[in-house]
This record gives sequence, structure tokens and C-alpha cells, in this order.
Amino acid sequence: MVTRWFSRIGLALLCLLATPFVSADAPIAADQAASPGSVAQIALDGPIGPAAAEYFDDASDRAQADGALAIVLRLDTPGGLSDSMRQIISSMLASRIPVLVYVAPAGARAASAGTYILYAGQIAAMAPATHLGAATPVKLGRRTPMPALPGADDHPAGAGSSALDRPDQADDDAESHKVVNDAIAYIRSLAQLRGRNAQWAEQAVRGAATLTATEAAQQHVIDFVATDVTDLLARADGRTVQVGGRNVTLRIKGATVRDYPPGARTRFLAIITNPTIAYLLLLGGIFGLLLEALHPGAMLPGIVGAICLLVGLYALQLLPVNYAGLALMALGVGMLVGEAVQPTVGALGVGGVVSFVTGSVMLMNTGVPGYAVNLGVIAGIAVCAAALLGLILWLVFRSRRARQFTGDEAMLMDTGALLEPVSADGESWMMLHGERWRVRCTSALPAGAPVRVVRRQGLLLWVEPV
Repeated sequence: MVTRWFSRIGLALLCLLATPFVSADAPIAADQAASPGSVAQIALDGPIGPAAAEYFDDASDRAQADGALAIVLRLDTPGGLSDSMRQIISSMLASRIPVLVYVAPAGARAASAGTYILYAGQIAAMAPATHLGAATPVKLGRRTPMPALPGADDHPAGAGSSALDRPDQADDDAESHKVVNDAIAYIRSLAQLRGRNAQWAEQAVRGAATLTATEAAQQHVIDFVATDVTDLLARADGRTVQVGGRNVTLRIKGATVRDYPPGARTRFLAIITNPTIAYLLLLGGIFGLLLEALHPGAMLPGIVGAICLLVGLYALQLLPVNYAGLALMALGVGMLVGEAVQPTVGALGVGGVVSFVTGSVMLMNTGVPGYAVNLGVIAGIAVCAAALLGLILWLVFRSRRARQFTGDEAMLMDTGALLEPVSADGESWMMLHGERWRVRCTSALPAGAPVRVVRRQGLLLWVEPV
């Protein structure tokens, strides 16, 4: 009986002790259940290149590690490199959380490579006054023709797309067909994976078709038009998407948006892979090493030049470089150096300037959106090189007409005064150019008489009266 009472009293005390902990934890659990979580926002602005691909890989990994519910990929790009685009899409397809691709802000575009990325997202949305399309691949180093769609002559171009013309069959080679057909298959596979308009996707590749945001929503190229990120999350909330082979229902309305800016390495890569910056680094490296070679021991030009050259070469191997243009630039620099070391009255110099400018224009493939050296920079450097060449030639011609200041020719016909008297066919001394010389004269002259040098015989000068 006593044991039973003790058991009841112990059970009651245990319940009383546990009650505060339960009541304290219950509101926290309720708040956690009601919390919408956070959504990661990654912004890709500008050309799609190695820096952009590395930035997206790093930011998406950090977002998944932080437990983000989804990724909002805000896109504004004119296009870029195919390899970098495919790297971004591979990361999107391998992501463990949904990726919402959003073309924003107003006035932004998802052209060329951006169209493929937009098709790869689980949710595709655009802000008002934006557009997408023109996804025809450009082959590096030459123009890629746009093959006509089958039956394009029988059907007018759709809304928002340009009319398709048949290109010259001479340009329509097998290699171009392979590149275009591979791009078509790639974007169609993305369209089929996300249940979007595959026919228009093919038009965007074959005929560089484009659409505005409203037209894209009407033709089921995107899911909807959203005014901002908050509207995007609200419209996407409740939709079921496929993530890694499983269906996921989005619960992101009202979620906190957390920005994932690029890191220091990504920002550095973005700077040096800018074609104009890479071009200037290359030039700085070349001329720094040349200055060190012409002035050995200066150290600073050689150190700075070597660093700039290595960084520039690293950037060039990440960019669509035309190696014929690079070779022409090297040839031009070599010719300019040859003109400075061994003047050829402008032959090497003019050839060097022409070769350098031609190589600079050819260096980057201008057909790839966002990847071309600024022509103003090239023009400025070309003008400076031409001005330097002109200055060198002017100095050369001027030196040919100038009076000699050293050697026998500078001494001939020069004048001075005798330091001592001299007899006929005798010898004396005179000062010439600050030096004391032994002289011989055919005439007798007193000390201080002015004489002119007529010839030199070893260390003896022959003079005559002035």
C-alpha cells in the first residue's frame, strides 16, 4: 500500500517537472513549422563564361549546404561560351533543390546561351519588358549559317520571331550542320524534360527566333510573367516540379530571399577574363619584358611584365581566342622591336603596326556575344604605335642631316687656338673640345692664333690658319 502511494507521488512529481519543458518547446516547434525558410538568389549578369560558371557552381553548393528551399537564378545575359553554359546547366540538373530561372530586371534578356539556361530551370519566368531567343550557335573563327526550318517556306514566322531565309548552300557545310543539330537536340531535350515548347526552341536555334515575355508565356516557353522576386515566389508556390527524379511541391511563398554574391576568386576571374583586360595584360607583359631586355637590371619592368604575361595567357586559355590573331600580334611586336634596334626607314615598323592591329582585331571571336576586344582600345594603341614609329623615323632622318659631334669627322674643319707659337712645318699644342692636342702647321704662327683642323694623323693634328 505504501509502495503504491510512493509510486503515484513520484509519477505526479515527474509530470509537474516535465510540464514546463513541454510548454516551452511547443511554441518553438510551432514557429519552426510555420517558418517558410529561405530561398537563395544567384545573379548572372553579363556574358556567360568560365567565371560565371564557377560562380554558379560555388553559390549553388553553398545554398544547398545552408538548407535553402530553392534557388532563384536571376538572369540577364547576351549569351556566351557553350562550354560554360553546359557546365551551368549540368549543375542545375544535378541540384538537390529546385532552380527557378528568372529573367530580370525589366529590359533584361536571356539571349543565346541564356535561352538554354532558361529552358533548364524547373520554373522559368520573366519580368515585363524582357526577351529571350536568338540561340543559334556561333562557330569560333568563322560564321555559322542558319539552316532553314523544314517547311519554313510554307509557314509564316510566328509571333515575335524573325522570318527564316534559306542560306547559301555553299556555306551550309557538314560541320555547321553538326554544330546546329547538336544544339537543337540539346535544347529540345531540355524542353521535353521540363514540358515546354520544344518546337519554338528549335526555331530559336535554327532561325535565331526571339520572343518577348508576354509572347513567351502565351507560347508556353516560360511558366509565367512575374513583376519581381516576391511575385515569382508567390506564383511558383504550390507547383509540383521534378528534382532529381522525384516530384517536389514548392512551398516558398513568403520565403526570405538570401543573396549569394560572388567570392573574391570569382570576381578576379571575371575581371581578367574580360577580353579587353586580357588583351591589355598581354600587351603589358610583352612590353614589360622588352623594357627589361633593353635595360637589364631595372627589375621592376621584368617582374611586372612576367606577372602580366602569365595572367594574360591564363585568361586567354579561358577565352575564345583566334591563335592566328595572336601570332600576328607577336609578329607585329617583333617587327616594331626590329625597327627600333635596326632602323629600316619604316619598312619593319609599318609592317609591324599593320600586323599588330590586324592580329588585335582577329584575337577574339566577335561572333560570340560579349567576347570581343573593345575596338576603341585597339584604335588607341594603334595610333600610339604609329605615332611612336613616326617619331623614330623623324629622329632617324634628322640624325642623318645633323652635324657629327664625335670621331674624326667631328674634328675636321673644327677651330681652336694655339697654346704656344709654332714655326713653319713645326709642332705646337692647341685646345680642342676640352682636350690638349699636338699639332703641326706649314706656316709660322704666334701663340693664341686661331687655326682650323684639316686632317688627323694618329695623335697628331694638321692645322692651317683661319
